[in-house]
Amino acid sequence: MPGSNGLLPSPFGDPGPDLSDPELRETAYEILVAACRTSNSRPLTYIPSSERASSGTAVAPAAAPSLQRSLTSAAASKVKKALGLKRRESMSHRRGAGDGGQVRVKRPVTVGELVRVQMRVSEQTDSRVRRALLRVAAGQLGRRIESMVLPLELLQQYKSSDFPSPQEYELWQRRHLKVLEAGVLLHPHLPLSKSDISAQKLRKIIHGAIETGMNNETMNLLRSTVISLACRSFNGSTETCHWADGFPFNLCLYKILLDSCFDINEETSIIEEVDEVLELVKKTWVVLGMNQALHNLCFAWVLFERYISTGQVESDLFFAACNLLVEIETDAKSTKDPDYSRVLSSTLNVILGWTEKRLLSYYDSFHSGNIEVMQSVVSLAVSSAKILAEDVEYRLKRKEGDKKEKTRRAFKSQKSTIPFLSVLAQDIRELALNERDTFSPILKRWHPLAAGVAVATLHSCFGNELKRFVSSIDDLTPDSMQVLIAADKLEKDLVQIAVEDSVESEDGGKSIIQEMPPYETEKVISDLVTAWIKTRVDRLKEWVIRNLQQEVWSPHANKERFAPSAVEVLRIVDETLEAFFLLPIPMYQTLLPQLVSGLDLCLQQYIAKAKAGCGNRGNFIPSMPALTRCTVGSKYHRPSRKKEKEKLAQRRKSQVGSTNGENSSEIPRLCVRINTLQFLRSQLEALTKKTIAHLRNADPGHADIVLNGKGVKFELSGASCVEGIQQLCETIAYKVVFHDLSHFLWDGLYVVPVSSSRIEPFLQDLEQYLEIISSTVHDRVRTRVITDVMRASFDGFLFVLLAGGPTRAFYLEDSELIEEDFKFLTDLFWSNGDGLPSDLIDKFSTQVRSLLPLFRTDTESLVERLRVLTLENCGSSAKSKLPLPPTSGQWSPDEPNTLLRRLGPLRDPNGSSIPGPRPAFNVGLPSSLSALS
Repeated sequence: MPGSNGLLPSPFGDPGPDLSDPELRETAYEILVAACRTSNSRPLTYIPSSERASSGTAVAPAAAPSLQRSLTSAAASKVKKALGLKRRESMSHRRGAGDGGQVRVKRPVTVGELVRVQMRVSEQTDSRVRRALLRVAAGQLGRRIESMVLPLELLQQYKSSDFPSPQEYELWQRRHLKVLEAGVLLHPHLPLSKSDISAQKLRKIIHGAIETGMNNETMNLLRSTVISLACRSFNGSTETCHWADGFPFNLCLYKILLDSCFDINEETSIIEEVDEVLELVKKTWVVLGMNQALHNLCFAWVLFERYISTGQVESDLFFAACNLLVEIETDAKSTKDPDYSRVLSSTLNVILGWTEKRLLSYYDSFHSGNIEVMQSVVSLAVSSAKILAEDVEYRLKRKEGDKKEKTRRAFKSQKSTIPFLSVLAQDIRELALNERDTFSPILKRWHPLAAGVAVATLHSCFGNELKRFVSSIDDLTPDSMQVLIAADKLEKDLVQIAVEDSVESEDGGKSIIQEMPPYETEKVISDLVTAWIKTRVDRLKEWVIRNLQQEVWSPHANKERFAPSAVEVLRIVDETLEAFFLLPIPMYQTLLPQLVSGLDLCLQQYIAKAKAGCGNRGNFIPSMPALTRCTVGSKYHRPSRKKEKEKLAQRRKSQVGSTNGENSSEIPRLCVRINTLQFLRSQLEALTKKTIAHLRNADPGHADIVLNGKGVKFELSGASCVEGIQQLCETIAYKVVFHDLSHFLWDGLYVVPVSSSRIEPFLQDLEQYLEIISSTVHDRVRTRVITDVMRASFDGFLFVLLAGGPTRAFYLEDSELIEEDFKFLTDLFWSNGDGLPSDLIDKFSTQVRSLLPLFRTDTESLVERLRVLTLENCGSSAKSKLPLPPTSGQWSPDEPNTLLRRLGPLRDPNGSSIPGPRPAFNVGLPSSLSALS
């Protein structure tokens, strides 16, 4: 690998294909000469080397002033001064000591000549390159280096006869073909697809030319194919040829150019003319796709690598690399190019790996003779880690699917899947443990808290990087959680070491612990998880609102006959819980109640909307008719039956509450709503068990919380399901009886005469409704719904008997018909044993059965009972007149208002009215009750 020294791996990668160091040096030198010559607008001229370098004077022709500029040493190098490098003797003044003090080697007198010598390029090669460029310029005056593919131009300008031997020409030709393969096929500026026909064609041409040689036809085909591939760009421009600016090919070539800054005769020294050399080297940026940030990074690596490869004897090189790292840190903050980011990461990881090894064995690495280097090594490690941490944060934020990033094959193997700070935390932990076990026992002789001071320092250094990392976190990600958990573990280990080291101290280690402000990673994790929970819960709330607006509550939506939205909302809840337990957090039992509470509220919202607008039993039960007192002489004129019915219809219409549209109030749809709530209720129990199992697996140390189910039960939504089912069951029951069948019950049953308005029509339609309910509602709640229908039927039956209005009046002989009708009603729900249990029917029919004997009791007995009960209730406070009993709505044979309403419509057996006005309970009392007064 070019630039490899056997000690450190190159961070740039392998340029390939089988390009040796001398071949890469010649290629880099060709690019340098071409870039310097074509950067000037004046025509090129060729001057033989014998004329370019005469004794002590330099010829400076009009062309290529940079290359032919004379070397001077009047001013000190600005680059060396900036990097803190020592000033040495200029190469233009350096002489060798021979016989008689004569110069042993001819010194270079121009910048171009100096670079050629530094790069070990022969004069013959230099002349060949310059002649070729003159020929190119002769054909296309003013053509710039970025608009040509240099290896193509050089191949086209020379033949075998231009070389000393055919073998040398063949080697020269093979080198340029391999360079084309490396720059256009292996490391292209714009990635190539595997199916690219031009790339396949070029690969075949190059391999064929390498094996059999080239002719004019091959050369023309090669040129057209290379140009078509090299002129591609990201912005669509074809003005620039990209053949040497792909990563890492360009970095390997540029490193070779930077190596020319080191004295060829003294590897640890940078030449005094480094400023002039770098001025020339930077002219290649347009070809190699370099910039100042990449230059700083490459130059820092060259300095660092040379320091290592030369035995670490020249500390100036190390200090210079450290100084350049300051600029690199600035560059890293402002440069967000993916290529630069990968080069930065790979380079600093190599440097950081070396520094960590040195610091982990600092007793072997440092001594009194180089102790000043230790501080620089620490500084270099911290700076590298800091820059890498910032770069990792940037790369974590980059969008996935970046095509350019995915196609840089040279760096794929170096891309780590573990967040850098997690690795750093582990490395620091190992360093702290090694410090405690190895060095602290020795250092304790001079400092009583050696280990404590060491871990406090490490704690502070990592804490600074962690703060920067935490401030950049916007969302909960696996990488961020991994870093925070690693930081928490590191802190606990460091604090433990500090405490153990301070047991025998006067303050028990308080001073050391005070220097270790907590990372508060648990709070950071808690805040991130809280934000994660809020996001998930808010999404679910929006989903509930949006989807319930579209739900039709159709019994045909699925075979289970509950709303599909219920299945979906439970799926989202389940997935949210699954995702929560996949989070690598250490405090499930603390944060789970918060998540369950949020999900519980969402489910409660779903349940509330599922029953909203359906009404309740109160919307359908008519208001109780009022009673007023009338005297013996008062007159009452009964209105016509027609007008009374219109009045009752109008009253009933105003009493029935509004619902959410007729469709949503249909019985089958209400049954689907009940089924949906029952389904939710059953699944909530399963969901709670599943959550407890997750928690037990994730956090077995908190079995008491798990067993108690604290914070894991969906209590609000569970209670809402029970309440909602009850409300909807009653709604169905009272809607059927008091609304849908009101024309049979309220308007028709026992309208005078009783014998011609029996209960059979009501029972026939009610039976049809019961069949619909039985076939639609879930079997777990079927008995509940039918029981409520039975209870509503019994209530409706009593309403007709006791609050049926002036259209109803009963003879004593009607009691048998009434009792018979009530038996028919109870038999409907018993259904020969296939319906409700008999004990359940008996339970709810008790009230009606206790009131039916009132219809077999004569008037005088009822009046006497009413008088006695009224006197018992009023006591001695009643004077001349007893008060009118209040309407309680609780029918009972011992309740005055019930007796009073029973007396209202009563007739004697002869068919004549009781003396006095016709009894009507919304007008007055019969005169026969005057005894009460």
